[in-house]
Amino acid sequence: MDEARELLETRLGYSFRNPELLSRALTHKSRAFEESAGNGDRSSDNEQLEFLGDAILGFLISELLVSRHPSFPEGRLSKLKAYLVSASHLFEVAQRLDLGRHLFLGRGEELSGGREKRALLGDAVEAILAAIYADGGIDPTRAFVLNNVVGDFDFAKSVDESLVVDYKSALQEAAQAMGLPMPRYLIVKETGPEHKKTFIVEARVGPQWADRAEGTSKKAAGQRAAELVLGQLTGAPEVDGQRGGSGSAVEPPSPA
Repeated sequence: MDEARELLETRLGYSFRNPELLSRALTHKSRAFEESAGNGDRSSDNEQLEFLGDAILGFLISELLVSRHPSFPEGRLSKLKAYLVSASHLFEVAQRLDLGRHLFLGRGEELSGGREKRALLGDAVEAILAAIYADGGIDPTRAFVLNNVVGDFDFAKSVDESLVVDYKSALQEAAQAMGLPMPRYLIVKETGPEHKKTFIVEARVGPQWADRAEGTSKKAAGQRAAELVLGQLTGAPEVDGQRGGSGSAVEPPSPA
């Protein structure tokens, strides 16, 4: 067995039957782009695994919270979940697992310090989680979450609001509390080469509240846009029982 993979599997607490799944979970799109000679083949990078892992992580954390703390109100459960699945917490998980040294990066990402980037490392944790699920099913995936994502986290303590960086969840909660429509997100623009794209995402709540933000991933841009709209909702004065204000003057994108 490859020594580096054996070391990582020991830290993960899981031994892969199909080591290719672990390799894919560790492969950033910049590396896949280089190895495919820029032909657009995305079947070997970790983005789809990250997408799946994000959903699985949310489910398993929700399951754990409801099982362990049936008396907690929904608001408290939401805050605890938001913290445990947040980019900042997953970055800490990745650091404990020393994932940075095991990533497969393209030359440009390597030179720009990709092994220490918070978003990249957090995404790798979700991709590994999905790889474990694909290789061994839900039970070892649940064990991975319990041992590595939850660990010795004290659920009895209040979560520092500043650590909860899931602005999409926060915006949805605010919209619900104010009786507003659920937030909608739209990818307005994509620019740059395949391995180094930039995204502009619009977040909108009803016809009045909207803003756009740019990021190096759809998730990052969406989170930033949600943060901006959340600031509009929570910072606007109330008018006739409802939040007032004009929001940002965001014109709808022209048809593609």
